[in-house]
Amino acid sequence: MINGLDGLIQYASGAGVARVTLNRPEKRNALNRELIGALRGALERAAQDSSIRVILLRGAGRDFCAGMDLAGLAAGSESGVLDHLADARMVADLFLAMRRNPRPIVAAVHGRALAGGAGLASACDLVLAAKSAQFRYTEVDLGFVPAIVATALRRTVSEKHAFELLATGAGVNAEQALALGMINHVYPDAEFDDRVEEYVAALAGKSGTAVSLTKSLLYYIDGMTFESAVQAGVQTNALARMTPDARRGFEQFVQKKK
Repeated sequence: MINGLDGLIQYASGAGVARVTLNRPEKRNALNRELIGALRGALERAAQDSSIRVILLRGAGRDFCAGMDLAGLAAGSESGVLDHLADARMVADLFLAMRRNPRPIVAAVHGRALAGGAGLASACDLVLAAKSAQFRYTEVDLGFVPAIVATALRRTVSEKHAFELLATGAGVNAEQALALGMINHVYPDAEFDDRVEEYVAALAGKSGTAVSLTKSLLYYIDGMTFESAVQAGVQTNALARMTPDARRGFEQFVQKKK
């Protein structure tokens, strides 16, 4: 477990899974500079650990994450543009680090995922939600713009759905989020923890190199022309053939055919 920064992040690993937990339950896991820094450190630790194949991101207490710590934003209302840019850059750098992390990051959302918390879930590669979970981009109600989180949401849902969610601040429940394509699976509250563990265990059982290369390729070709994306796939295909996991898999397949 990471105990730095007053335990803002809990970290545990085992069976190929790094379990990273936002640990500000008294603040509904609201994001401030310290928590963002601790989260980046935990994600980097998992990325550097060759035994880790999946990162599971959760929130302690009743909610997944309530977004940015508004007390901190209010305190900085008199700050200059460079200070505000630095704060915004911290969030942007976190999302970019998640995108570039070689491990698949799975968000397990219970309770509420609000504003930047909804964005944090969307920035993960996969999202599992308890049936009672709620997602809402509340920035507009404060006269604020969900400028950074919009990027992750827009790559997840259609343009019109993204605009409605961001411009109206309307909340959606887990079933609605599933229908919109915001999340991957919804599980009953009573079964949520067990189903999440089953899911990440199954993912951790897959080839680590194959999943990592798949994540890298998928995001690399985002925005490319069809021809460029296919050419990028050629490079990844050739590279994947040379990995120990693929060679072992090919050999096992041949042996079964015999």
